[in-house]
Amino acid sequence: MSEPIGVEDRETVQQRTRAIRARMLRSVLTATGRAILTALITLLVIGLLWWGLLVVFNLSPYVTRGPLDVWNYLVTAHGAAAHRLELLPLLGVTLAHSALGFALGMGVAVLAAISFRLSSGIEGAFMPVAMLLRSVPLVTIAPVIILIFGIGSSASVAVIAGIVVLFPALVTIVQGLRSASPQMLEVVSVYGGSEATATRKVALPAALPAIFAAIRISVPGAITGALLAEWLSTGDGIGAAVQKYIPQAEYDRLWAAVVAITFVSVLLYSLVQLIESIVLARMGMADRH
Repeated sequence: MSEPIGVEDRETVQQRTRAIRARMLRSVLTATGRAILTALITLLVIGLLWWGLLVVFNLSPYVTRGPLDVWNYLVTAHGAAAHRLELLPLLGVTLAHSALGFALGMGVAVLAAISFRLSSGIEGAFMPVAMLLRSVPLVTIAPVIILIFGIGSSASVAVIAGIVVLFPALVTIVQGLRSASPQMLEVVSVYGGSEATATRKVALPAALPAIFAAIRISVPGAITGALLAEWLSTGDGIGAAVQKYIPQAEYDRLWAAVVAITFVSVLLYSLVQLIESIVLARMGMADRH
């Protein structure tokens, strides 16, 4: 029979537990600070490039708007609250479409990558078709997709946005699954584990950094696909609104919509980066981030 744990042993365990929790808390705070700083720097760089292009190319103020113009339109100008209320529903529709395409594209990418690892035959049959579809411009095949699934349908939005997400995510996740330690895979095999077990217990945890990288890439991709689908098919959201603003010379609304969707894209990217840092730190994989 094992001896009971003494008082000193219990204190040692408690001290180690507190030390681990303190390290985890520091990791979370560090990751949060890094994500916030990255988002602020990214927005600052975008703003400076935006302002610099307007100055360097001396673009017409009738058509273009600068960062301060958009700020005034949405925040300080008379009627700014009404402008925000007009923009928020459009932004919500686009984000809903983006989430739909992201879920479809990322889900197919993960399942396909796992299937490739389990069967080289599936990879040999599917990957050339995937690369062929990827080589065709999305604007070219989008009308065909809309004809198949229907104008204005959620299915057409999901497929168009999902295609944008699928291929970069698939390649990234496949590479991540292949980065699993051969020694760990051999241990699973020696103990009688199947390929499915090796994938679940070794390959997928090892691919977590790649999966998060695929998610980070896919977030702006899903938004881009949703904007294209709205422009061509649904007639709502930011994509359709931008199409209406241009011929009507509603340039304040146009630039405000573009800035809003860009701002949200940066925030979502930073949020995924924060979650990634926290998860990898908890799993002891922060050095691979």
